[in-house]
Amino acid sequence: MTTRGAKANTNRVEVEIEKNREEGNWSKVIELADQLKEKTPEFVCLCDFLIGEGKLENYLEEWSPIEVNAKRARVSLVEAKRFLHQVTNDAGIKAGVAMDAHLLLGKLEYACAQYSEGIKHFKLADLSNLSEKKLPLRSLRIVAESYAIKGLCLQKDEGAPSKFKKAEKEEEINKCFDLASDLGLLYMQKLEKEQQSQSTISTNTNTSGSHSPQPPGLQKSLGVVLEQAIQHAPMILLQQGKAGQALERYRNTLCATECAGITGIRLKFMCQLAELLLQGQVGENYVSPLMMPQKSSLWKPKHYAALSQFIPKNECEEVILLLAVAESMAVRNAVLSQSPEFKEARLSAYLDATRVYDLLTIATVRWGQIALLQESLERSMKFSFEELHLWKQNALSLISMERYSQAFSALKEVIRLDPKAIENYLLAAKLCYQHLNLPQEGVHFAREAVLRDMENSFGFLGRAYLYVGIGYHLLAEANLLKKEKTELRLKALNQIRSAVDLEPNDYLCRYYLGLLLALTDQLSDAQYHVRMALDLNPEHSATLHLLVLLLSAEQEHKCALTIVDNALEEYPDCLNLMYLKAHLEVHEDGPEKALATAKQMLELWKNLYEGQTNSDMPECDRKSDTRSVFQLYPSEMSDKDSSSLRLQNSSAARVEQALSEVASSMSSFSPRPGPQRAWMLQVEIWLLLAELYLSLDQPGDVQQCLMEATQIYPLSHHIMNMKALLHMHKEEWSEARQCLQNALAINPQHVRSLQQLGLVYHHLDLQGLAETTLRDAAKIEPKNHITWYNLGKVLKALGEYEKASSAMATALMEEKSNPILPFNSVPLCFE
Repeated sequence: MTTRGAKANTNRVEVEIEKNREEGNWSKVIELADQLKEKTPEFVCLCDFLIGEGKLENYLEEWSPIEVNAKRARVSLVEAKRFLHQVTNDAGIKAGVAMDAHLLLGKLEYACAQYSEGIKHFKLADLSNLSEKKLPLRSLRIVAESYAIKGLCLQKDEGAPSKFKKAEKEEEINKCFDLASDLGLLYMQKLEKEQQSQSTISTNTNTSGSHSPQPPGLQKSLGVVLEQAIQHAPMILLQQGKAGQALERYRNTLCATECAGITGIRLKFMCQLAELLLQGQVGENYVSPLMMPQKSSLWKPKHYAALSQFIPKNECEEVILLLAVAESMAVRNAVLSQSPEFKEARLSAYLDATRVYDLLTIATVRWGQIALLQESLERSMKFSFEELHLWKQNALSLISMERYSQAFSALKEVIRLDPKAIENYLLAAKLCYQHLNLPQEGVHFAREAVLRDMENSFGFLGRAYLYVGIGYHLLAEANLLKKEKTELRLKALNQIRSAVDLEPNDYLCRYYLGLLLALTDQLSDAQYHVRMALDLNPEHSATLHLLVLLLSAEQEHKCALTIVDNALEEYPDCLNLMYLKAHLEVHEDGPEKALATAKQMLELWKNLYEGQTNSDMPECDRKSDTRSVFQLYPSEMSDKDSSSLRLQNSSAARVEQALSEVASSMSSFSPRPGPQRAWMLQVEIWLLLAELYLSLDQPGDVQQCLMEATQIYPLSHHIMNMKALLHMHKEEWSEARQCLQNALAINPQHVRSLQQLGLVYHHLDLQGLAETTLRDAAKIEPKNHITWYNLGKVLKALGEYEKASSAMATALMEEKSNPILPFNSVPLCFE
């Protein structure tokens, strides 16, 4: 009876020891091992092993096995080493603990930075030849850590090259880290499963009786060694130039069923794998996950498997999938509380999220998925309080999405967070000028940039002066009072001259100086600076455009046409130069030749944009190599083009947009799909064709062109103006008057419509209205010779011959220096 009781007691202690080993309660393991050793001498080897193991693990829980702690480990682990060495003899082999003791001694030697000794112990344990079989949890962890430590020891052991060839050593390290990764993940999966099972049993046990809940099981982590091994596994392969194997290792880890304790590693791996694919290191060796062979093994972690799984077919899909999942994890882990005690956790979560968003930015911009990026950045705003980087990313993505008002609001927040960064002021000014029709605000931001650079020189002063000058220029173009317009142009000239003085080699400063000089009739000086700009940047099409206009103002139309032809040989898909060419051809060769150019423009538009207009993707996401195609900026170009220098056009565009929205809600009209500016470009080509057909007296073809343009954008004042021209050609004056009045209702400052309406009034014998209308046109563009010529005809009909003669003389004088298209038709450029 006594023997049976002692045996039962021994079994109970053994069970208790094993339970505490699994839970990592090492102090209790040592205590129970001591008790067992005293009571049952035949278990001496087992107890010595347990005491050695307990002392080793107890120490390592407090002091990680890193080189900094190696000196301390050599002193603190003497006793643990002694106990473990005692069981590596024949008695230990007989007791079945010798191999485990060698594995733990390898771990101990690694903690002491004795890497060669550690490798010896792994050899004695015959670790390389372990057969795959099911292992209890604690044994699984010991084996996983052993492979990890062996790999780390091989990496750090300087004596290794004399024993192994380089390739053999690399192969051994890779094998160790691969096995350590798989076993580590398998261990965590089994551990979580067991904890869930125990939690279920505890819940069922406590359903009746006490309402006190059981304390939750401690979440065990992988530990420093296994984490290091898992993270090293793909990195070592990359260092060896084995990107394909590294890709497979990343995928194996990420496809393993997720469990507590490896979330941080999964997030890092998703970012690292996305980086690997974005950098193109895999290249032509890329294989989609669907084609990757799946290996089954007792030592492989459980993988996700479901019929409804999405499997990426190419690098683009895989990167987007990785970053989408990583972003959801980063957002889930975000710390929203701003309390000081959460500062460190908040910063860590923010840095993880920022890395994901930066990679997502690279991927989405590369593959034209800005909308996806913007959705993600909007989610990031909830934990980006006072975080400059994400606010700026958000502002830039909103600009790319053409949501300019929201981008402007975000940019103002960026400026508040970082008031010293001059580039943000310049970006805000550019946004005001180019897209928001807010030149006054733009000048304010540009002047702030000047002041900031004067306080601390950042090298932006020249560009800041240029932006101030652009703002004054835009204000001058919008102003109808001659005195104020002159003052604003003078301010613009002074600011841009200051920019040129500071940055004499900046082609953009020279370009704007040439433009301002041309607008103030200083044509020779303007041409000098424009040619300087072309010397600095011969590929800048806007400067070339301005030079052609200057040559045409000096009546050198043939030279201008030659320059355009040469430029089109270099840039055959630049529609703005082709538009300019058509007008020059009308002057030099007649409308027939210009008609061929216009038809070529339509064909080119179809080749470049017909496929793209089938998508809602904004043109900012399109191919950048033909971006210049959107730069058709003559005075008769669409007001939808946000880069027009004519500010009144922006307000007209808003009226047109509002009318279109009303029309689409009240009728069957709906805007064409895809980027609207591309469609407006086609409208302008149809209008150019209509004008040329009209000059060739082909009203049927004019009507057909107008029908095509109307189907795209029926409420454009340019289309109404062209319809009026057709009615005037047919001498249908009342219908022409109605069309012109409709056009001016949308854009009261459309000079061409005012000129033609004055002429219509003249033919309707309403000479007073004709004179008033034409004088309004002269106030807007005082140098337009057509206005003065029409006014002369009206004044002659009124019997005011002296005034008529003066108006005709003014028309002749202005025509001598009149460019083929207005100078302010050139693009508003910022690069």
